[in-house]
Amino acid sequence: MSDEPIDWMLRANAKAKGLRPQYFDDPALDTMLSMVMALVGEVSVVRERLDTVERLLDAKGTISRADIESYAPDRDAAFERGSLTREYVARIMRGMQQNIETMQADEPSVEDVRQSLLHS
Repeated sequence: MSDEPIDWMLRANAKAKGLRPQYFDDPALDTMLSMVMALVGEVSVVRERLDTVERLLDAKGTISRADIESYAPDRDAAFERGSLTREYVARIMRGMQQNIETMQADEPSVEDVRQSLLHS
């Protein structure tokens, strides 16, 4: 492993190999989804960092940047963070999940198709 510092701006702007996934007919919607999901990730990081600051302040009363950078959550804190992140992502994705559930409810099951073929 190199001792060179990581150039995060260079890495953030690196072009991915292969084709970008396309989920929608309109490429602008795919771009918007990509931007929103990037923001979701950034907010998630900020939430965890804030949690770190709050936990350290509760424990020590005062903190340094080094305290924040070296913090590692214990098992309970990690579990709580994981639960909060899952809830956060579920809230964000709920509209999409509802659309998927609606599409699935409108699709006949394999058993429905089999029964209709047997009775026709």
